[in-house]
Amino acid sequence: MKPTLLVLAAGMGSRYGGLKQMDGLGPHGETIIDYSIHDAVEAGFGKVVYIVRESFKADMEKAVQAKYAGVKTIDGDPLEFVFVTQELNKIPARFTLNPDRVKPWGTAHAVLMAKDVIHEPFAVINGDDFYGKESFRILGDWCRAHADTKGQYCIVGFELDNTLSENGTVSRGICSYDASGNLTDIAEHLEIGKEADGIVYGNNSVSGENHVVLDAKALCSMNMWGFTPDYFALSEAIFEKFLEVNINEPKKEFYIPYAVDCIIKGGQGACEVLSTPSHWFGVTFKEDRPGVVAKFAQLVADGVYPSPLY
Repeated sequence: MKPTLLVLAAGMGSRYGGLKQMDGLGPHGETIIDYSIHDAVEAGFGKVVYIVRESFKADMEKAVQAKYAGVKTIDGDPLEFVFVTQELNKIPARFTLNPDRVKPWGTAHAVLMAKDVIHEPFAVINGDDFYGKESFRILGDWCRAHADTKGQYCIVGFELDNTLSENGTVSRGICSYDASGNLTDIAEHLEIGKEADGIVYGNNSVSGENHVVLDAKALCSMNMWGFTPDYFALSEAIFEKFLEVNINEPKKEFYIPYAVDCIIKGGQGACEVLSTPSHWFGVTFKEDRPGVVAKFAQLVADGVYPSPLY
């Protein structure tokens, strides 16, 4: 059984100022998604599902067909690609879309768009985040180990210190977990940054405390998850309840942490917190781009990746 990689690529990157998912950052124009797929294939994944918007689906399909022609899985099979669209009107028929709604319904809604094309354990990642080889290996191993289970999910937690930007503060969800390593909560912290004293500070959006000292080694969510396919039915039911309350709210979004939290607190499943030593990086701000280009160049120089990648 080869797990599937689900790539969330429907966001347009408002803070960055463009379509980050198609921005060439590697030495030969490779995108961050290109590196993620390369790492996922090495980790034993066999299919890639893209969640995109209809407005750029054709461009993405064309780019993928050209770039990945001939790419094989570790077993020598052709790497399979599927494209699914996330649109505002893709909601249960009993609900009427608020005409003032312009925002997407969020990451958990995006994942639901793939329910008819994924029937095996799968990973979820952001299209504009670099997670590192070790993270994909950890997640691939978890998916294979849970091929026949239900109600067991996971999140790959990154050490907070390994996820900061040099060009501005960031928001991160810091994970809490029990003695068994199962997730109990993700607390959103805002304006996180390392200051001149070397200490990481941030604002706790839950407690309302500002400029609190944070543990640099605390595990935080970078939206890298592992699910078994039974997750779809559970999250779909949660989405319906979410819409019953929020269908007329133009900006409310249905996020993966919320869906997982409902499953955990409803006693329907557990989410294991996995730790990765990898360093995350991405293009949160336009100013991040030169640094990311330099990081990919260094990874190539160190022999971590071939160049060109494909």
